[in-house]
Amino acid sequence: MLCLFSRLLLSVLFVMAANEMLGEELTGVQHAKPISGPFVEIDGKYMVPYKQRIPGTDIEFEMVPLPGGVFLFGADEQDPFKKQDELPQVKLKTAPMWVGKTEVTWREYREYMKLYAVFKEFEAIGKRKVDPDNLSDAITAPTELYEPTFTFEYGEETDQPAVTMTQYAAQQYTKWLSLLTGNQYRLPTEAEWEYSCGAGSKGPYHPGVTFDNLKEFAWYMENNSEQLPKVATKLGNPFGLYDMHGGVAEWTITQYTADGHHWLAKRLTVEGELQAVDATLWPTQSYPCVVKGGSWEMAPVDLRRSARLPSDDEAWKSEDPNFPRSPWWYTSDPSRGVGFRVFRSYAKLGTETMKKFWETSAATTINEVETRVLGGRGGYGLVDPSLPSAIRDLGK
Repeated sequence: MLCLFSRLLLSVLFVMAANEMLGEELTGVQHAKPISGPFVEIDGKYMVPYKQRIPGTDIEFEMVPLPGGVFLFGADEQDPFKKQDELPQVKLKTAPMWVGKTEVTWREYREYMKLYAVFKEFEAIGKRKVDPDNLSDAITAPTELYEPTFTFEYGEETDQPAVTMTQYAAQQYTKWLSLLTGNQYRLPTEAEWEYSCGAGSKGPYHPGVTFDNLKEFAWYMENNSEQLPKVATKLGNPFGLYDMHGGVAEWTITQYTADGHHWLAKRLTVEGELQAVDATLWPTQSYPCVVKGGSWEMAPVDLRRSARLPSDDEAWKSEDPNFPRSPWWYTSDPSRGVGFRVFRSYAKLGTETMKKFWETSAATTINEVETRVLGGRGGYGLVDPSLPSAIRDLGK
């Protein structure tokens, strides 16, 4: 009997260990060294590219592993096109992470857009109610576009990058995706974005790119086709990431500072060294925040990895007739050249840190959301692994 019990116990322990090895926190990690393809060795394991399916759909996107390293953040003093808000250049460290191979496309983002109608129906029938106890597992979904002909004028094909969303909407998208999958998806800090773009470069573009051959790697003002370019139709960078220069400019979580990185240089003199995930100014205002990489409507100088585009809610929502203006959408250019891609750290980040990545602390945005919800023009919805089956039960 003891022998049988021991065998049963060992069997249970084996299953538990296997489940832990296969758990969601290890998505993109394997124990055997890959025979081919990119990988990052860490802790005796191997980070590898993986495809993430959005639960409840057959839609997938690809994540690429990046090694940790030391890099120079900001513009080189020798860069003839540098601006004061890109200085001074500082040395930072970054930990291994996965980065979206491309920007988030309309194929992916439309699944998030569908949730507004879903959440309103749940609210109407009294199911999946949001209360103070479960609010941390809730998100807001974007209302229908006020003027879709504006947003979609240059295309809405599934392989085109999604555009015109606010930073807050991009944050809520990553929270939705994370709560569905169990993986911590988020926006990058500005420093993380530069590291991912530069791929070891000390110049204005990633290795192999010059002003002369930029058109082979990027869509920008001088070679666009008057249509929003599809993702991954140009050459990628050495990390295997596409459209880091041009295509659409990409959101970071970082608050913009007109005096550049002086605040960071001062902090480094005290702390000695910083990880890129911590080297950020968390937004306390809805704008300006940092957008990186330049878009298909911009000049080559604006595509440099150190270039910074400050967001401007007043100008980018100038044609929004609502009051308060939408916390989820922009109505005016250059927002049709602004999108985002998702990042994921190898080591799980703490709850409070992820809250900063997923939620806004800007009083203006909080007021816009609360006013919309109270007015019936917005709402919260719970997100967990059971959401796809609940949506199927609605017949959506």
